[in-house]
Order: sequence, then C-alpha cells, then structure tokens
Amino acid sequence: MHKLLKSISLVALAAGMAAPSVQADAGDWLVRLRAIHVAPSESAEISAIGGDASIDTATVPELDISYFLTDKVAVELILATTKHSPVAIDTAAGDVPLGSVRLLPPTLNFQYHPMAGEKFSPYFGAGINYTMFYDQDATGDVVTQIDYDNSFGFSLQAGADIEINDKWFFNADVKKLWLGTDVSINNGAINADVDINPWIIGVGFGRRF
Repeated sequence: MHKLLKSISLVALAAGMAAPSVQADAGDWLVRLRAIHVAPSESAEISAIGGDASIDTATVPELDISYFLTDKVAVELILATTKHSPVAIDTAAGDVPLGSVRLLPPTLNFQYHPMAGEKFSPYFGAGINYTMFYDQDATGDVVTQIDYDNSFGFSLQAGADIEINDKWFFNADVKKLWLGTDVSINNGAINADVDINPWIIGVGFGRRF
C-alpha cells in the first residue's frame, strides 16, 4: 500500500513539473472520471458463531463533481458503486460465505487547494458519506437470508490535479472512508457489527467547465 502511494505521488510530481499552470476560480466546475481500487480494512464482531470478516477488494470506475466556492476551497461529490463477496472467517462453523452485496457510498468532501494556480496543485479534503447496501444475495447453504443496514461515515482525502491544457487535467487521489454496517443473518439468528473502512486509490482524468 505504501509503495503504491509513493509511486502515485512520484508520477504526479513528475507530471506537474512539466505541466502548465493550474487555474481555479470561484464558480468553476470540475468533473473527474477515475479508475479506483477499493481495499477494505475490515473487522467484525459476530454473535453466536464468533469469528471475523474478510471482504474482497474491487476495482471500478468513479465519477466526482467539484464546485469551487473560492479560488482555494471546493466541495466535491463522489459517486461509485462496488460489489463484494464477504466471508465470515474463523467461526465456530468454519469459514462461512455470506453471498454478495453491492455498496453505494456517495461522499461529500470539502477540499482545500493550498497551491491553486501552481503547476502542480495538491488538495486535501474531509467530509461525510452515506453508504447504501443493495442487491443483497445470500446464496450459501448456511446463510439463507442476510440484511445490511445503511449507515453514515466519515472520509479523508488527498490528491492532486495536473493540468494538460486549459480544459483537461490528470488526477491522482487517495481516500480513507470510515464506514460500517449492522448485519442480520438468517432473520436475526446471527448478528454482526462490521467495520469496512476501505482505502480508495484512484487515477484518472478530469475536465474543467
């Protein structure tokens, strides 16, 4: 994880040294499309059978829309959805597949761009997300019904925009989300308090309007 973050930073810095000046003014809209890798840092407390949770990673597209309130402060809405196949591990019943579920965690971040107008324009953000769990499918022999509660969480973000021309730019971005859910299995026979807390690493391109 640390090597990947370092590599992204070095690529962004090298591109920024050769890029023209990044300009951002109050009222600007920025739309970015990234490829993101979602890596959960999961843990769980599971009633009745004990154990922990294991959640697979996912790589998906992400769309975000930013609006500059001033030349250094922006608000950003982030949209992406992922599909996961969680497993309850090390339980009294062994490893128990929990089917599959999709997550939609729209996230609203406030960003500070301290070097707006420079060739390489980093930013830092913080905000909230609301995670919706849908398309839940319990297909195992042990788990015949499963339900995930929607929940609020928090986010931190760091990234950089490097301008290609006056409209287009390259983007690298890292986010940490704190999100969790209460899970009911087999109509409440088993309950779990699950923390997902993913790292989200993305690269892509954006356009200024």
